[in-house]
Amino acid sequence: MKLRLRQHTDALVTGAVALFVAVGALVTLLRSDEPGRHDALPFVILVLTCGALHFRGRHPVAVGVLTLAGTAAYYLLSTTDGPLLLVFAVALYAVSAAGHLPVAVVLAAVALAGVGISSLHKPDPPIDGISLILMTGWFVAAVSIGVVSRQRAASLRAAEERVAGEERLRIARELHDVLGHTLSVINVQAAAALHRMERDPVQGADALRTIKDTSKEALTEVRAALGVLRERGEAAPKRPAPEPSLARLPELAERAQRAGIGLRTETAGEARPLPAGVDAAAFRIVQESVTNTIRHARARTVLVRVEYGEREVRLRVEDDGTARAPERPASGSGIRGMRARAEEAGGTFSAGRGGSGGFRVDAALPYDGERQTA
Repeated sequence: MKLRLRQHTDALVTGAVALFVAVGALVTLLRSDEPGRHDALPFVILVLTCGALHFRGRHPVAVGVLTLAGTAAYYLLSTTDGPLLLVFAVALYAVSAAGHLPVAVVLAAVALAGVGISSLHKPDPPIDGISLILMTGWFVAAVSIGVVSRQRAASLRAAEERVAGEERLRIARELHDVLGHTLSVINVQAAAALHRMERDPVQGADALRTIKDTSKEALTEVRAALGVLRERGEAAPKRPAPEPSLARLPELAERAQRAGIGLRTETAGEARPLPAGVDAAAFRIVQESVTNTIRHARARTVLVRVEYGEREVRLRVEDDGTARAPERPASGSGIRGMRARAEEAGGTFSAGRGGSGGFRVDAALPYDGERQTA
């Protein structure tokens, strides 16, 4: 798409410049009474020079050299003047914008030197000192605009790459949170089903039903997380996954119960609706903390405390299990993801051994500022 747009733009610019040069040359010809005004060779050179401009995007240096040679030949052979110098100025811009600044400077210097030398050897020079200064200004402007254009394009590409990288990171973190939690529950239930199937088929069947329901929920949430990658025109899921929110803590408690862990919630302060970004970040932090408890801690219960303040919401998730790797509490992709979510929301995050020997996560997310997750 971008290639086609660039090709169309090149063609339009070439056509506009060629039309302007042709009209200018024709007007100059009609006003001239020189006997050689009907010579065909200068006009052939004019057409070829204008046509070469179309290839400036793919071969900027070659087009710069050709337009310089064609412009010089035209003014040497033609008895009439014309604005063909504009073609060389556009080619000079293309050479500079393509990153060949030294080549552009050399071409401009050669053109100015040629004009100056030819003026010195003619008794009645067609270009005086003021015109030469103006021409120098045009060439400097063409080269400078090309440099600025290249820098701007590089900045836009860097910004696009940065946005794409942030989007990939966001999707990866979202998938990690969704899949990490649901697969942990599925893993625990699968182990329970295998253990109970022979002794108690009824309990084994219950575990399998839990696996089925949990995997179905996981598929729905994965589709929602990958929605940004959907091709244009592709229909959205008929049953979109619910948005991550602290209102889904009962659902999280039910999943933890399926994995054999009791989740208890406490609320302090006056509960209030949170901005969507803060609400989503808070739920994902709690979800990932519970997932780590299911995966790594030999815990029976986990406490989730939500404290609503005037300017921020504070979270604490603490289990009664055995904290793993207490000397490196900030290691692991899950911890890094939670810390990133808190920092993106403009808040703070800490994780480590709790007072009862288990693992504890603390986070504070402001909801009165400008920095909120999308």
